[in-house]
Amino acid sequence: MSDKIFIDTNILVYAHDLAAGDRHYTAAAIIEDLWDTNAGVISTQVLQEFYVTVTRKIISPLERSRAREMIRNYMVWPVHLNDAETVLSASEIEARGNLSFWDALIVAAARILKADKILSEDMNHGQRIEGILIENPFLAG
Repeated sequence: MSDKIFIDTNILVYAHDLAAGDRHYTAAAIIEDLWDTNAGVISTQVLQEFYVTVTRKIISPLERSRAREMIRNYMVWPVHLNDAETVLSASEIEARGNLSFWDALIVAAARILKADKILSEDMNHGQRIEGILIENPFLAG
């Protein structure tokens, strides 16, 4: 991989959730590859959602200190801080793309970070939004 790849929260969570079965192994391999290639990019939204999910919503929640340590590690990647301009941009993307606001906020951050692709299971696989390819890595084939 040489492109910038934006990772949605669900991919990051699965990579660290040992109870996620095959999704865990797929997501962990993706994250490992992104570390090796320096291609991963994320936003503060993803880090916030990651923290809440892995400390409260998975079968075996992580200790908060462990989740904070993971977030510190991901801060090495380019991280977009969602500001007021990002919120306005997301509201425009939401209207144009018929997306939820939260998905549009992901797209807005990915566009600012010049990502070529967003990995997510929550958006439509194969769709291009704002010129960014959406890919669901859990689909077969």
